Amino acid sequence: MTKGKLIVFSAPSGSGKTTIVKHLLEQKDLNLEFSISCTSREARGGEEHEKDYYFISLDDFKKHIKNDDFLEWEEVYRDNFYGTLKSEVERIWALGKNVIFDIDVAGGLRIKRKFPEETLAVFVKPPSIDELKIRLKKRSTESEDKINMRIAKASVELATAPQFDTIIKNYDLDTAKEEAYQLVKNFIK
Repeated sequence: MTKGKLIVFSAPSGSGKTTIVKHLLEQKDLNLEFSISCTSREARGGEEHEKDYYFISLDDFKKHIKNDDFLEWEEVYRDNFYGTLKSEVERIWALGKNVIFDIDVAGGLRIKRKFPEETLAVFVKPPSIDELKIRLKKRSTESEDKINMRIAKASVELATAPQFDTIIKNYDLDTAKEEAYQLVKNFIK
């Protein structure tokens, strides 16, 4: 099986990474396939099993950890686990495609450490913490407490930005999308 490239997008919640990743997936010349992460949390408004995430029970998630089935995993919030199954990356490589990830900062850096040559790790930086809070509130998907948890975590995540291969400053979404496209295009050549 030929290994493709691994393109990791990480950022605090509300930075725009998911929008950028969706844009890149529409660019057929990049030959990308989305890596669907596993999570032990419940689906949020409109999310679909096997499209947005593999929604599995906490017990099943822990079994996968015990069996060393994950490329990377993290307990992002208490009892909210996220991870990438090794079988998911193998599935995408078997299709002859490059893998694109939309994952948390810790997971993104773990993949970069495991596959340093094959991975482009991109950090999407928001204009400010205040702007992040506005974006998260506009989503209307989470309580004020959850939003405050995400904002607190964002400060820690922003400090990891220099560990990534590159940083995209998402002050203007169209500019950020184009910058991401050029980065990925140059990396997969």
